[in-house]
Amino acid sequence: MKKNILTGGILLMLIGAGLILSPKSLFPANDLPDLAVKTIDGREINLQSLKGSPLLVTFWATTCHSCLREMPHLVELYHELNPAGLKMLAISMAYDPPNRVVALAEQKNIPYPIALDIDGRAARAFGNISLTPASLLFAPNGKIIQQNTGLMDMPRLKRVIKKLLDGRQTGVSLHIRIQTDALV
Repeated sequence: MKKNILTGGILLMLIGAGLILSPKSLFPANDLPDLAVKTIDGREINLQSLKGSPLLVTFWATTCHSCLREMPHLVELYHELNPAGLKMLAISMAYDPPNRVVALAEQKNIPYPIALDIDGRAARAFGNISLTPASLLFAPNGKIIQQNTGLMDMPRLKRVIKKLLDGRQTGVSLHIRIQTDALV
């Protein structure tokens, strides 16, 4: 009896702390959401308009140390593969003040669009994203290929994107990699 109470108490604490993710947050819809986002420079981007090329969507926050460590690698990836067709979109978390997002984007000279998710709609549309960094890679047909929470394996990501750009990878598979540093 004590063991069941203890187990139940621990489970409730983990759920309350947000450390247990719902299946929906681990397995978002397989398709790119039908959603429009507003960028920090005032543009509206309909995500469906980004189909036709590989698309990397990253959720991040200005207070996320892993996000800040990953940012230069994402900028490098964008500079290298955007001319070949890679599209990227960063989405700041709803709790991030827009002025800090804009300031950091300017400071880091981020070349790809950054959207503000002021009401949390984008995070919900992508499967209730709550941990950062969180990244989703979509094939040109809008099907999810890879989801990652925590720092990405950049060499592996680059290989997958190059295969998508070369048209060699058309099948849809979902690879999820969760790192504990995203939970800290």
